[in-house]
Amino acid sequence: MNEKYIPSPVDTSDVVLDESLLALTETIAENCHDLWAVGRIKEGWTYGEVKDSEKKITPCLVAYDELPEEEKEYDRVTTMETLKLIVKLGYKITKE
Repeated sequence: MNEKYIPSPVDTSDVVLDESLLALTETIAENCHDLWAVGRIKEGWTYGEVKDSEKKITPCLVAYDELPEEEKEYDRVTTMETLKLIVKLGYKITKE
């Protein structure tokens, strides 16, 4: 297939998350990072100061709170957009 891929995420700009979901964002973002790290470690990646894909070395194999702010922000945005999509699709997230 020679068609160029054009991303088309659902527009969630009209979704406002309530305070309880906003508070959940950081916890989910940290968990996403941990899941990513588990996957990389299983693939043979190790910690290193500079990323090297051939040697499977990355500086991001550290605890979430040790990540640079821009890396944390990537996880936060992904988490926030996922929560907004869930709400936009009509689901309700409640805590028991």
